[in-house]
Amino acid sequence: QVQLVENGGGLVQPGGSLRLSCAASGSIDNIYYMGWYRQPPGKNRELVATITSAGSTNYADSVKGRFTISRDNAKNTVHLQMNSLKPDDTAVYYCKAVRSQVPYWGQGTQVTVSS
Repeated sequence: QVQLVENGGGLVQPGGSLRLSCAASGSIDNIYYMGWYRQPPGKNRELVATITSAGSTNYADSVKGRFTISRDNAKNTVHLQMNSLKPDDTAVYYCKAVRSQVPYWGQGTQVTVSS
């Protein structure tokens, strides 16, 4: 089992920045893939960004150039630096890890972008 704990969400004005962090614990060997997904109000969960253990990244078009995902393999953490935030970025953000082809999810952290 892998446990994921997110933090760093909150309320921010448009144009502002937030940094989300996700710490993995438990059976953390062979975690190949970690990433961030989000679920806006009334919508389905969607991919934001992912990063493999080798450092390969993938971003949703809507966040390219504004968000940066990074991973600290030694500390089993993944971060999402979010800049130039827009109201459309408002959502619950979830951390995901995949180990031996089994997905694990965090509990989610709310990000609200509003003036």
